[in-house]
Amino acid sequence: QVQLVESGGGLVQPGGSLRLSCAASGSIFGIVPMGWYRQAPGKERELVATITSGGVTNYADSLKGRFTISRDNAKNTVSLQMNSLKPEDTAVYYCNARGALTGTYKTFEAWGQGTLVTVSS
Repeated sequence: QVQLVESGGGLVQPGGSLRLSCAASGSIFGIVPMGWYRQAPGKERELVATITSGGVTNYADSLKGRFTISRDNAKNTVSLQMNSLKPEDTAVYYCNARGALTGTYKTFEAWGQGTLVTVSS
């Protein structure tokens, strides 16, 4: 009932930048936190950043200062600006959203299909 579609991944050289975007659609009454997680090969999925509907952000400590999360509540979109990328940032990046459905007000948690970011020269 809720779909998340990511875009913006790709290949970038070390030191470069990428911007990821995610759009949520479906029977959405409201979304509280939206965020990004990533999973590198052979590793567990980890938090990148989250943002509440009020704009409160939370970042993985190791990414503070390089990554910036933002959202547009009216459009149910969230973006991740990634600067000064390093090879260790290579991963599949997943969009996540939690909120309530229209009508039933049942809570939901949705994940995007993932977008690959490769940082390599």
